[in-house]
Amino acid sequence: MSQRSTRTLTRFGIAVAGGALTALTVVGPAVAADSAGSANNPPPVYKGRITAKSGLLLRDAPTRGSHVIRSEPYGRVVSIFCKTTGDTVDRNNLWYLLADGTWAWGAAHYISNIGQVPRWC
Repeated sequence: MSQRSTRTLTRFGIAVAGGALTALTVVGPAVAADSAGSANNPPPVYKGRITAKSGLLLRDAPTRGSHVIRSEPYGRVVSIFCKTTGDTVDRNNLWYLLADGTWAWGAAHYISNIGQVPRWC
């Protein structure tokens, strides 16, 4: 698969994921309860801390050559929506889709999990 095809599919996945989050926000707890099984068991919130000393560049696809959207400084706690495989960074091919206002991918090698490991996208 070409890098352009991968980027297009990734953007489509981000749009779908973003739409799902918007639906949860607009419709309210009833939808969230249905997707999680019960109102007393909401979906988990995943968190991570940026460990790259010079900060972490966040990209529009889980690849090292994709467009940089923004960056996060060392030590910042970020919200993680899900994980997927992508380009390998120091023997780690996992990437996290961050949901902190702008959907962006960060190499998991530079994000330390706080609590549960994120679900697969």
